[in-house]
Amino acid sequence: MEKRIAIALGDFDGMHLAHQKVITGAENSIIYCVNNRFTLLQKSIFERRFKNAVFADFNKLRDMSAEEFINNILIDGFGAGMLLCGYNFRFGKGANWTALDLRRYLESKDVWVRILEHLDFEGEPISSSRIRECIKNGEIEKANKMLGYNFTFENEVISGDSRGRKLGFPTVNQKYPEGMCDIKFGVYESRAEIDGKMYKAMSNIGIRPSFKVDYPLSETHIIGFNGDLYGKTLRLELVRYIRQEKKFDSIDKLKEQLINDKSSII
Repeated sequence: MEKRIAIALGDFDGMHLAHQKVITGAENSIIYCVNNRFTLLQKSIFERRFKNAVFADFNKLRDMSAEEFINNILIDGFGAGMLLCGYNFRFGKGANWTALDLRRYLESKDVWVRILEHLDFEGEPISSSRIRECIKNGEIEKANKMLGYNFTFENEVISGDSRGRKLGFPTVNQKYPEGMCDIKFGVYESRAEIDGKMYKAMSNIGIRPSFKVDYPLSETHIIGFNGDLYGKTLRLELVRYIRQEKKFDSIDKLKEQLINDKSSII
């Protein structure tokens, strides 16, 4: 007997714990991302983590009726025999159909629809918007618990002004990726992945009040690493928010603060 193709439906922005609940329990499953915003996890990282993901052309889907989406995309396109979605999944033009509408419509077509209930954290449902708000407020540890992994981004390492090296804290510099959610500027405990190895690090993300830049910049001091990473893509995980950005009256006070920040990590 031919296996029924299972399609997990959703936005999957960040693939947080509630999303992960939706995609479990189905063999030969396809993760169909219907609205590709990727404000919590870049598409480049998403593709590597979830090899079975298919990314929809949302501009094509947005004007489709619910029936057209089901018949043309899910059944004729994918050959779906099973659908999995969250309780709050909506689709069709104007998002006017619910997960229950999907189930009712497919009852006569021998396509099983599994609707997953919400997953709570601290008494409230986990959602991408809630995680984005935590990251905006510097509550990175709470965001990580709802994501099920550390908030992560990657970008090319660009040249800097070498001020950190002169202070004894050499850094690798990256632009904070465009399209990612708003983040609270400040100093974070972080982890940097280099050639498959994870290093403890501390990252300043922001516009550097003492030496201003015109765009959000991530400057990371990688503890125990001295190599050259210019031009390479570095993946960074944020673990803990340490403090806000601030302007220092002198280089000596800045260096003293950096020493204190590093001691809280190692």
